[in-house]
Amino acid sequence: MYHFIQKLHSGWAYLALLLLLVAVVNAILGFTSKKEFTARDRKIALFALIGTHTQLLIGLILYFVSPLGKDSLGQMSNAALRLTSLEHPLINIIAIILITIGWSKHKKLINSEAKFKTFSIFYGIGLLLILTRIPWNLWF
Repeated sequence: MYHFIQKLHSGWAYLALLLLLVAVVNAILGFTSKKEFTARDRKIALFALIGTHTQLLIGLILYFVSPLGKDSLGQMSNAALRLTSLEHPLINIIAIILITIGWSKHKKLINSEAKFKTFSIFYGIGLLLILTRIPWNLWF
């Protein structure tokens, strides 16, 4: 079961990152071109939100069934174990919280420019945080 969840987490990460990247680029282009916020833009952001939340759920399951997860938490002197047991989950949870805040804030805004700006900032920071804590050596 562990290996299946690990492969699912790694595979879904590509989709989640792609969706998030598309949402950030769409928001930046919408903000800079001053276009009207449409249902298409909302769906792009929603799919990115769903993709990252699904990745979080798969990651939490993996964390508790993995030998690299909570059992390695006390070994902070080992950089690889610290990344997989503490830094990766913690920073990515913070990133997904920021993405969720961006989604929630956009619903209260009326102005298209403000909606695109909110998505650009919150989704963009979330994407940057996620990219900094991916264990690249385990991915490739």
